[in-house]
Amino acid sequence: MKVIVIGAGSWGTALGNVLADNGSEVVIYGRNQTVVDEINNMHTNSRYFEDCQLNRTITATTEISAAEGKDMVLLSVPSRECINVTREIKPYVNEKTIIVNVAKGFEPKSYRLLSECICEELDNCCIYAALLGPSHAEEVVLRKHTTVNICCENNEIACMLQKEFSNEYFRVYRNNDLIGCQYGAGLKNIIAIASGILYGLDLGDNAKASLMTRGLAEMSRLGVMMGGKKETFMGLCGMGDLIVTCTSHFSRNWQAGYQIGRDDSAEEFWKTNTKTVEGVDACRIIKHVADEKQVSMPITQELYKVLFEKKRPSEAINDLMTRTLKSE
Repeated sequence: MKVIVIGAGSWGTALGNVLADNGSEVVIYGRNQTVVDEINNMHTNSRYFEDCQLNRTITATTEISAAEGKDMVLLSVPSRECINVTREIKPYVNEKTIIVNVAKGFEPKSYRLLSECICEELDNCCIYAALLGPSHAEEVVLRKHTTVNICCENNEIACMLQKEFSNEYFRVYRNNDLIGCQYGAGLKNIIAIASGILYGLDLGDNAKASLMTRGLAEMSRLGVMMGGKKETFMGLCGMGDLIVTCTSHFSRNWQAGYQIGRDDSAEEFWKTNTKTVEGVDACRIIKHVADEKQVSMPITQELYKVLFEKKRPSEAINDLMTRTLKSE
């Protein structure tokens, strides 16, 4: 299969490496000439991975037109960039091109799922799938064992993509609940920031377990309301993704939360952060959606106040713990 990966960041590079290991012809598109030259000449991407050799068959380019004639376009860019990038590739794809999106978030202006926005931009003539689940690029590129979901409503395409991505260290399961998978993958980033906050405040294991459990309840409550299946949130795109993101120092969402918890304030985070933290946008978006749909999401509501209304995390946690008592 001929594949172009749009995005020379950590996740795009790691997935390109998986596909190249499986025999696909892989080109990585990036805007940074230095990164592109390094991939081509040194077979490394040291900006994201130190001392890690990539599959030597991978090539890189700064020309978006390289998407023309490819069987698969793998979109690996931040959620807020998905629409702009989709517009850039539109002249080079057709109704036979498979679009695989790996961003875990929502469109920041319309608050819609990325699948809806991307397909609309491509005039609903593309074959769309999402690759989601508990996975850190830093481990995948080292060929450490990982399981994820290929989320696609077309079972034939899902089966084909499952085989293209799967190997002895990267196992892919099929899931046709595209709505539920996307909500699970996006919502867990909100809970991951909250998890980092608990670590920063040194509140212990009991609090972390409580957060993940009640966080999963919030995720499934909204996801089902929006059309997802409840069982999806018990799987890789729900519980699995939540566990890995809430407990790993690799997670940018966890790292952001840790800084906020350590400072008991989001003020310094806003002054110094230069990374894409998907959970920040997700929190703003989902707070709006939850209010509109009248869905109870107390963790998300309190995190919104911490991020955008200058509430101290310690106060937010106290307010969560002293809410009106209820049954589980």
